[in-house]
Amino acid sequence: MLAPESDSGSQADQNHQRDYAALKRLIQEAGLLEKRPAYYVLSITTNTVLMIFCLVVLFTVGVVWAQALAAVGLAIVSGQLGFQLHDSGHRQMFVSGRKNAIVGLVTADLLLGMSYGWWVQKHNRHHGNPNDVDLDPDIKVGAIAYTDEQARARRGAGRLAAMYQAYLFFPLTTFLAWSMHVTGLSYLIKESSRYRRLEFGLLAVHAVVYLTAMVYFLGPWSALMVVLIHKGIGGAYMASVFAPNHKGMPQTDSATRMDFVRTQVLTARNVRGHPLTDLWYGSLNYQIEHHLFPGMPRLNMRRAQPIIRQFCLEQGIEYYETSFLDSYRELLGFLNEIGAPLRAERIRV
Repeated sequence: MLAPESDSGSQADQNHQRDYAALKRLIQEAGLLEKRPAYYVLSITTNTVLMIFCLVVLFTVGVVWAQALAAVGLAIVSGQLGFQLHDSGHRQMFVSGRKNAIVGLVTADLLLGMSYGWWVQKHNRHHGNPNDVDLDPDIKVGAIAYTDEQARARRGAGRLAAMYQAYLFFPLTTFLAWSMHVTGLSYLIKESSRYRRLEFGLLAVHAVVYLTAMVYFLGPWSALMVVLIHKGIGGAYMASVFAPNHKGMPQTDSATRMDFVRTQVLTARNVRGHPLTDLWYGSLNYQIEHHLFPGMPRLNMRRAQPIIRQFCLEQGIEYYETSFLDSYRELLGFLNEIGAPLRAERIRV
């Protein structure tokens, strides 16, 4: 039986809720939660034009090196489309939930070939439980071990990979796109989803059009090269954005969970803002701001940062921000630390 919550604990929770409500009022009064549909229409149009440009170059220039470069460009555009999916899933774009869903379904299923329904439910669980070793799907057991327990549970080749995962991390990210295709499709087959039939249809159209166009215009061997570059670099790009946001920051479990604000702030790592950094990250370098207000349009996060930083200072909550390069240094250092006990055991044996 769980012990009843103490009066002091209940009072602290109420105080934390009032503090967050006060912060939300400041953000609302600054107009930062208002939707920015014109910006998103421009962003969607730009992404569409860039994607078409990459495809035209890919299919009309019959030189291998140009095709390879076009595939790289297509991978970067796919990353930007990933941000488009992300923002639609959080309903950042439009007041209408239907409009957000349409953008999400077209972007995810038709253009990227991954399930919108799968991604939304997984990402929502992450937002509700960031860096929680029991509840966050982003640190569940996979190719990378994020806790000592996960690392020690590995056997065979998986254990060897965990030992040196800091060195293998970026090579492994080139498989991320393939993993998302398979996991999303598996989710639609096994689980109920609001748009299940529509998603199956859109995914089928994507697969047929994508593969047919590649083989028809490029031939089988050039098509294989382009697909491998597109998926490999596209997956690595997305991982380069998402991995530094939480990996290596404090983790929680059933015994160490905190109130909403501290959970969202203390488990997140910001990467110092700059117009180019904001573009590369889709403004997810403002991870603290995004986690506190996931429905905030990305264009407003930079303006929200000083308000939220000041709030954290006043509340005595550590607000962590680092540079672009240091975020990866910290990420790889954390992965290396997880693998260290396994390497030490191997040396003793």
